Amino acid sequence: MKTIILNQRKERDELMSRPYLTRRSSQDADVLLGSRLIKLITGPRRVGKSTQALLMLRDKNFAYLNFDNQPLLDAWDANLVMRMLDDVYPGYEYILLDEVQNLDAWDMWVSELYRMGKNLVITGSNAKMLSSEMATVLTGKYLQVEMLPFSLEEFFDWNKFDLHSLEPEHMADALSLMDDYMRNGGYPEVVMSRQLTRSYLDTLFDSIIWKDVAKRHKVRNITDLNSLAMYLVSNFCNPVSANELTEELGLSSVNTTKKYMDYLHEPYLFYYLPRYNNKFKLMNKAPRKVYVVDNGFVASKAFSLSDNLDRLLENQVFIELLRRGYDTEKTMFYYRSRNDKEVDFVLRRGTHIERLVQVCYDMSNPKTEKREVDSIVECSKELKCANLVIVTSNDKRTIEKDGCRIDVIPINEF
Repeated sequence: MKTIILNQRKERDELMSRPYLTRRSSQDADVLLGSRLIKLITGPRRVGKSTQALLMLRDKNFAYLNFDNQPLLDAWDANLVMRMLDDVYPGYEYILLDEVQNLDAWDMWVSELYRMGKNLVITGSNAKMLSSEMATVLTGKYLQVEMLPFSLEEFFDWNKFDLHSLEPEHMADALSLMDDYMRNGGYPEVVMSRQLTRSYLDTLFDSIIWKDVAKRHKVRNITDLNSLAMYLVSNFCNPVSANELTEELGLSSVNTTKKYMDYLHEPYLFYYLPRYNNKFKLMNKAPRKVYVVDNGFVASKAFSLSDNLDRLLENQVFIELLRRGYDTEKTMFYYRSRNDKEVDFVLRRGTHIERLVQVCYDMSNPKTEKREVDSIVECSKELKCANLVIVTSNDKRTIEKDGCRIDVIPINEF
């Protein structure tokens, strides 16, 4: 056990020696570390959770355990591990537990460490950590930091541009970067090496399906699971229902389809956006729109003969709204009017609808503009919301229609 922990210390020190982009965050690292509550950093695999934790702790004396390590899991003995941590990291102030969800009954052990007064930073790639394990055993004992792939803002930071103060001579480069980000996403590894995007994300997608879904849930029919995942990534931004998916893909039952869809959300791979309705029962029955955590997965996995620029931009806006704290349970929806006009995003605070957001890559065609404007205006009247936005690739203006004012803004300003 001591050898395993010593090897992990070498791994920790090597990781900390690398140069990193400091991620933008609304939370202050010193304030987080000053709290005795557990610091839980969640998000998809490979978005930089471990890096963020290491950067938070860089100047501190901290112990490190990486549970994405089979020898550690195979030799697990909680009492022995704690003795070895004292040997390898004398006088440590914090413990970083990386990908802790791989340890059986991890939540009980973490709760015990918390009671012992240990100051803990935890990373994990599974949404269920919050929805069940964390929520039951560790209620009120943790602070969450959710991480996603690089935002457009961070992608510009990496390329040494400030997204919010672009000089005219840099606009051509900026437009090229915005297009690159929309098509290839913001996974840190491929931001550094764009030529690796498709092969890297193809492998990562398959790894998530296998390690975080099939293996964790002991799925026997991996072919059906994979077929569903491929269908969802190819139909991103479209409404889907378990009944239709079961029939379309020839899956064994609607319950199995629902279960697999939940499994695919757990590692933050897919999100399902409900259709807004004041009646909860009707909202639950309506198809949900499916989104993928990063546009790069579309480039690497989706079956497509066209660019789907509107859907790529819509998916990008969806992930940006997640970054801002909106969620698909209480504060973000899509909406269809009585005449079947659709608005992409209904944003709510409490019981108040604060904003409607429509996404359209290019509104230069008058027919396209009419369709998008008519849709958002009709939905605004039914939902009684006057704060209306249409996000585009590079169009900026104001449109007045039927007493409604619509702000058309480019994605970089959004």
